[in-house]
Amino acid sequence: MDKDQGQQITLGDNMAEVTDTAVTVAQHLDLTTTWVGILSFIIFVVGYYFIATEDKYHINKAKPALFSGTLIFMLIGVYYAMNGLDGNHLHHEIEILIVEIAGIFFFLFVAMTYIEAMIDRNVFSALRYNLVSKGYDYKKLFWITGFLAFFISPIADNLTTALILSTVLITIDKTNKAFIVPSAVNIVVAANAGGAWSPFGDITTLMVWVEGKGNFTDFLYLFPAAFVGWAVTAFLLSRFIPQGNPPFSDNEKKVEISAGGKVIMALFGVTIASAVLSHQLLHLPAMWGMMFGLAILKLYVYSMSKETRYDSDGIACEKVNVFTFISKIENDTLLFFFGILAAVGGLHFLGFLEYFTALYSQFGATTVNIGVGFLSAIVDNVPVMSAVLKSSPDMGIDAHAQWMLVTLTAGVGGSLISFGSAAGVGVMGKLHGIYTFASHMKLAWTVLIGYIISVAIWYVQFMVLGFGA
Repeated sequence: MDKDQGQQITLGDNMAEVTDTAVTVAQHLDLTTTWVGILSFIIFVVGYYFIATEDKYHINKAKPALFSGTLIFMLIGVYYAMNGLDGNHLHHEIEILIVEIAGIFFFLFVAMTYIEAMIDRNVFSALRYNLVSKGYDYKKLFWITGFLAFFISPIADNLTTALILSTVLITIDKTNKAFIVPSAVNIVVAANAGGAWSPFGDITTLMVWVEGKGNFTDFLYLFPAAFVGWAVTAFLLSRFIPQGNPPFSDNEKKVEISAGGKVIMALFGVTIASAVLSHQLLHLPAMWGMMFGLAILKLYVYSMSKETRYDSDGIACEKVNVFTFISKIENDTLLFFFGILAAVGGLHFLGFLEYFTALYSQFGATTVNIGVGFLSAIVDNVPVMSAVLKSSPDMGIDAHAQWMLVTLTAGVGGSLISFGSAAGVGVMGKLHGIYTFASHMKLAWTVLIGYIISVAIWYVQFMVLGFGA
């Protein structure tokens, strides 16, 4: 090796060290007190205000969310350009955020497509007929849908469960808000509580599991706190359910599941299983398994369209098309998620979400983890849990019990506000104009009581009895 080659290698090594140092500095850059940090925070608050007051201004929640999320990062880009900061670091962080958003976006996209397919095949109308024709009154239907939400959520995830059962609600009686609103709140709370005691029942529990903060069976110990907390809230909500039965006539024609409906239901189960197995065994994103399930649905519907089917009157049925299902999904819900996750990602990039992790040393893990539930309701539990995991705060000598607590509070706490969780946002989209921020907040006190009960049960079980700790 000659002298020039040696100098080039040394220079290259030095440049690599300088680059690594620059990236490290950029990663720890706190922009919260700069003009871009202050302005971005104001934009987020204003956007949040219009999201919360959707009923008042009649502005779809996706508009302020998308505007806020995209504008914040545009401003960050301007700030980096004006100050000559490392644009590669910004680009890299946005790429990571895009992957996170895409995972949720396409997961929802497939779940919503399947739901529309089942609606088309009269799956929910048949379920509604079976429930109503048995003479169940509003209160029995309220409890049935709540129980289903709580026990389906650990398997199918909280969002998918909430979307399915809110569809059932709207088919039972779409005009009776006195029944639908408390029942919708019940479904959101039940779906989130049910998802909290399963590693793949919610995105936040999945994140904690993947990071190795608890084994698969550890989450099952959260069942008592999750179940009793939901049951208390459901009992309080049931007091608002009107008397009587949903409209039903003895002459009402029995609704049967259309051709292919049962197969599509089975394929949906296979799709959920595929998403779980893809993530746990194949180390692929959960959305990859969901998209595989969508491909199977498309192939099955294609095979259905090749056959001419006839209804009970002998009339040829209309050809089934997957793109018809896709055209009916709630795109505003998908865009809302994109916008709100982008906005929160921007605040995290600027350094805002890192502040609360410093509170662990000031107030203790239990106090802060309980507060995480309230923060999750306001900001969204996914980025909040992401911030907790990335900062990896000192949880103290009872670290395992504390990680179970923050899993519980982040999942259940999202129910305190209508759009504090994926389940709530999904139901808002499905019951547009009926289940809203304002209608939820009128009953939010019932959710708060259930939340307090859940935390109390966790404390007795984990900290006093040592069961599951």
